[in-house]
Amino acid sequence: MHLARSRTAIAVARNVSNQFAGAARSRASVTKLLTPSAASSGKFSRALSSTSRVLADSPSPSSAPLADATTTPPTGGDGNGNGKKQSRYRAFLQHVGRVTLVTVVGTTGVFYYYTQKDKHPGAQLPFDETKKTLVVLGSGWGASSLLKTIDTEDYNVVVVSPKNYFLFTPLLPSVAVGTISPRSIIQPTRHITRHKKRVVSVVEAEAKEVDPVAKTVTVQDTSEIRGLVTERTIPYDYLVVAVGAEVQTFGIEGVKEHACFMKELHDAEVVQRRFMDCVETAAFPGQSQEEIDRLLHVVVVGGGPTGVELSGELHDFLSEDLRSWYPELASRIRLTLVEALPSVLPMFSKQLIDYTVSTFKEEKIDVKTGTKVKKVKADAVVVEAKDGEKEIPCGLLVWAGGNKGRKVSMDLMAKFPTEQKNPRGISIDDHLRMKGSDGSIFALGDCTFSQYAPTAQVASQQGAYLARVLKQKAKRDALAVEFASLQKEELLQSPNAERKEKIEKIAKQLEKQEKVRPFSYSHQGSLAYIGSDKAIADLPIFNGNLASGGVATFLFWRSAYISTLFSLRNRVLVANDWIKVKLFGRDVSRD
Repeated sequence: MHLARSRTAIAVARNVSNQFAGAARSRASVTKLLTPSAASSGKFSRALSSTSRVLADSPSPSSAPLADATTTPPTGGDGNGNGKKQSRYRAFLQHVGRVTLVTVVGTTGVFYYYTQKDKHPGAQLPFDETKKTLVVLGSGWGASSLLKTIDTEDYNVVVVSPKNYFLFTPLLPSVAVGTISPRSIIQPTRHITRHKKRVVSVVEAEAKEVDPVAKTVTVQDTSEIRGLVTERTIPYDYLVVAVGAEVQTFGIEGVKEHACFMKELHDAEVVQRRFMDCVETAAFPGQSQEEIDRLLHVVVVGGGPTGVELSGELHDFLSEDLRSWYPELASRIRLTLVEALPSVLPMFSKQLIDYTVSTFKEEKIDVKTGTKVKKVKADAVVVEAKDGEKEIPCGLLVWAGGNKGRKVSMDLMAKFPTEQKNPRGISIDDHLRMKGSDGSIFALGDCTFSQYAPTAQVASQQGAYLARVLKQKAKRDALAVEFASLQKEELLQSPNAERKEKIEKIAKQLEKQEKVRPFSYSHQGSLAYIGSDKAIADLPIFNGNLASGGVATFLFWRSAYISTLFSLRNRVLVANDWIKVKLFGRDVSRD
């Protein structure tokens, strides 16, 4: 019996072994058929059906391993549709990555193209003796706007200015505390003129005298290094006076000798240096408490946008930087804003004026309105208010109020005593022509007296308008030459119907060109920074004004100034300066 049982067990074992071997051969045939050598789809189908029959005939113990292998879910899924979700998410990420890559590469390419275009100007047309000469005095807002807009194919243009650059004056207060580098807000005049169609001659010199009868301008080289020739007389057909203005001190004693100004780039650098000088002097060992308080007191005279923005920038410098590097002195630094009028920022709405005053009160900036400066000393300023006259000790006084005409403007006005009687500036008509001249002298910007405020916005629009007027004049002059030539032919030759028709057509065109639209100023709004990442804006909207103030307005203020800068280079440099200050703070060193 034991022998029979053994034989039976051996037979079962052989049977099971044969079944396992058959299954293994079937799997091997499937693997072979799935290789590239199985070129025919028909062979693949027959092999697959044969394998299916073998697997179907196999007992459950031998077929279990193969069944487990064939029912394993695909990689990345769990059998519930998650595999499809993951594949969609992966496709989305790939799509976003491609779009980001294309955007970055495209933006970089466009940016590089424009930088190289600005860096490498092309060839220009030479001076044309048949064209009229246009002389522009100045390189400020009005002159730069004119140069940027004018078509130089119509004129031989000569620019005369003691500065060979354009200065973005609204950001001067930021330079005074080191928020922005001085080089970031200047644009070389040649950067503008070299991109014009015809050559523009840039002369770094100061205009000394204008002769409206001989139509000449006498210029003089006033730079530190001078050559053998330092003076030259330049003839003109049209003259544009855009020399700006200088600081008005109202004849107050001591202002020129002891005050700092906020008019030119050099002024902002002086303010920064002297302010840090006051701080370091106050930190000198053995200084008395009274002297420390005097040295750390900054007085800003002038409640206009420049004075208000400078006060705000000084507050930021104090709260964001000086408290870290001068903790023993920072709490003793005081800021005072002095304004002779009843309120600061008279060009803004009362709502924004009140907001500015309340913000300054929170920032501990003392605002003294209705206060006149009577005298400036080396260590104090004497003021007169409702409560009488008193002396305010200070270490630094910044004068940011008032403009007056430059000498060249005043001398030119003196040659037209009947028409030029206003001492505040050159009187002009609605077409920016100097009253009393024969129409060959134009004036714009701060050197003029008109119904508009002496702001950068007004000067910029005047420059663009004058460029269009000069373009119209060039067309009229060309038509006048052609008209005179045709009339001469008509007199010397036999009458011609076609020529006569052409003469009549040009006459109508000349009559049309004589009609010049007057200048019309479009106010785009007023902006001012008041410190603590806050700004105010008075913007025209529809038939009313939109008054806004706060952090959101500050962001708008920055974006507006960035877009107003003249070139891509300046925009990048200013934005980079803002980022550097946010990351590393302002520099407190003094040269």
